[in-house]
Amino acid sequence: MQRFFAENLFDGKTIKNNQIITVEAGIIHSIEPAAAQDNAIQLNGLVAPGFVDVQVNGGGGVLFNNQPSLETLMTMSRAHQRFGSTAMLPTLITDDFATMQQAANAVSAAIAQNVKGIVGIHFEGPHLSQPKKGIHPSQHIRQISPEEMALFKRTDLGLVCVTLAPENVSIEVITELVQANVIICLGHSNASAEQTFAALQAGAQGFTHLYNAMSPLQSRAAGMVGAALVDASSYCGLIVDHEHVDMTSCQLAIKCKTPERIMLVTDAMSHVGSDQTELQFAGMQINREGNKLTIEGGRLAGSALDMASAVRHCVEDLHCSMQDALKMASATPATFLGMQQQKGYLAPGYAADWVVLTEQYHVNATYIAGEQVFG
Repeated sequence: MQRFFAENLFDGKTIKNNQIITVEAGIIHSIEPAAAQDNAIQLNGLVAPGFVDVQVNGGGGVLFNNQPSLETLMTMSRAHQRFGSTAMLPTLITDDFATMQQAANAVSAAIAQNVKGIVGIHFEGPHLSQPKKGIHPSQHIRQISPEEMALFKRTDLGLVCVTLAPENVSIEVITELVQANVIICLGHSNASAEQTFAALQAGAQGFTHLYNAMSPLQSRAAGMVGAALVDASSYCGLIVDHEHVDMTSCQLAIKCKTPERIMLVTDAMSHVGSDQTELQFAGMQINREGNKLTIEGGRLAGSALDMASAVRHCVEDLHCSMQDALKMASATPATFLGMQQQKGYLAPGYAADWVVLTEQYHVNATYIAGEQVFG
């Protein structure tokens, strides 16, 4: 049995001091007060639940679309572990069916081989809205096919999330996917509030990068943004990188939805964890300037954000409490994925996944299943 000493520990609910964590077979066995370090492994910093990122396009210099392989997933996961992510959904941007199959097979292999950090797959498209496509390639945006339905329903992929535009996918199809345990997110959509509410009623659970690439809140049309903000039960991904969403809009979202329903996401491209400045994707060149990724004409093209920076921005710029910022990075996305009995908290019976943070929310170390994977 492994023993760790945490001088400061946030378990997902409360802050505790001087705790001994015991771990057996990758699972937390106990967390108990300790008078001394007692020969345990010292964790230097604030110990908090590992971050859960439901939207990761790439990292470590590789983009999932460009190289949908097991090796790419391992590279991406290692890159994001440097920034505290202990669980993630590799995300495939709209592409052809062959690439979708390759991506699914890679994730299936990762799940079968228990690759650390990979818990499923997020298909962001291809069943989206052309007017709100962002950088998603127009030629691949299409109606859902029987082959794609079968792909989404595969049971060897871990958790499956699909982002779709509800004006282009029928309520019957949404219901069928939900019944097959597919997590449905709404996004890249020009849907009305009414169409959005209908999709939520059919079982859609969340919204992909709130505010970005969706019909806005206006005085005489609430749009998808208005529906998302007013609906109490759905979850919203939020990219807090100073590029995608105005800081006041971020504060409004958290105020409306609460930290129990806002989950920090990176929407990270290959640049995270690398010194890459240029990336080719679908015939477009994506350039990095500072932490901003754009294509020609200045349109945003994903992000160079990592989860630790997202947490830091919430505390420093949105004036969130440390507890709320960490909750939005761990417990909330874990609950959204249905993993609230396994991840997002530090307690007996939970995965021994944690991050050790400095006072400025930089990562000292990352642990998955009790094993140090960074630091």
